[in-house]
Amino acid sequence: MDWLTDHKIPVGKTAKQAFEWLKDNAAPFFDAMATAMEWLIDSILWVLQTPHPIVVIAAFVALTWLLQRSWKACLLVLAGFLFILNQGYWKETTESLTLVLSSCVICMAAGVPIGIAAAHRPRLYAAMRPVLDLMQTLPTFVYLIPAIVFFGIGMVPGLIATVIFVLPAPIRLTHLGVSSTPQPLLEAVTAFGGTRRQILWKAELPYALPQIMAGLNQTIMLSLSMVVIAALVGANGLGVPVVRALNSVNTALGFESGFVIVVVAIILDRMLRIGGAK
Repeated sequence: MDWLTDHKIPVGKTAKQAFEWLKDNAAPFFDAMATAMEWLIDSILWVLQTPHPIVVIAAFVALTWLLQRSWKACLLVLAGFLFILNQGYWKETTESLTLVLSSCVICMAAGVPIGIAAAHRPRLYAAMRPVLDLMQTLPTFVYLIPAIVFFGIGMVPGLIATVIFVLPAPIRLTHLGVSSTPQPLLEAVTAFGGTRRQILWKAELPYALPQIMAGLNQTIMLSLSMVVIAALVGANGLGVPVVRALNSVNTALGFESGFVIVVVAIILDRMLRIGGAK
C-alpha cells in the first residue's frame, strides 16, 4: 500500500495555501468584517449589561408573554434567570447570550434569503447540499483554525466558527418551508394576478413561517452548544468556567456552570417554542 500513501492527495497543503493567500490578499475584507462583528457584539453586550439585571429579566419575561401568551412559560423564564443570578453567573450568561443573539442575527439574515433562493432554484440547492453537509459534519474545532488565522482571538473568531456551524440550519428549514408550499395555493395567488414578489410575501413566506421559526429555534440551540468551543479561542461567556473546570478537574465548577448552560437553553427554548401550551 506504499504506492497509495506515496501519492497523497494534498488536501491539507492546498487548504493551507488557500488560507495564506486569503490572509495576504483579502485582509481589508476580513478587517471590515471583524469591525462590523465587533460593533454588533458590543451593541448587544451593552444592551444586556448596562441596565440592572432585574430590568433585563423583566424584558425577557415580557417578550416571553408576547410570544407565548402563557403565564407558565413566563414563570419558568423568571425562575431560570433568578437561578442564574443566585449562582453568580449573570455576566457570563449575558456574554453567552450576546454570542447567541449575534449568531442569530447573522445566520437568519443570510440563511433565510439563501433558503428562499434555493427553494426557487432546485439546481442551486443540489449544488449547495454537499457544502451544507460539510459545514455541519466537519469537526467544529477545525473552524477555529482559520478563525484564529484571520481574526486572532476573542469573541469574533468564536462568532465566526459558530456562524459556519449553525448557518445550514436556517437555510435547510427555510428551503423546506418555501418548497413545500401547496401548488393549489400558488395557483390561486397567480390566478388573481399575483406577481412573483406577491406570491413570495402573500403565500410562500406565510406558509413557511413555522419552518422558519423552527430554523430560528435551531439556530439558537446550536449557537448555545458552541459556547464552550468558542471559549477555546478567547470568547467570553459560560464556556470559560467549563474550560477552567476541565483544566483543573473541578467537578463542582463544571457541574455548576454546565447546569447554568442547560438553564439558559431551557429559557430560550420555552421563549421560542412553536405551538407551546397556553
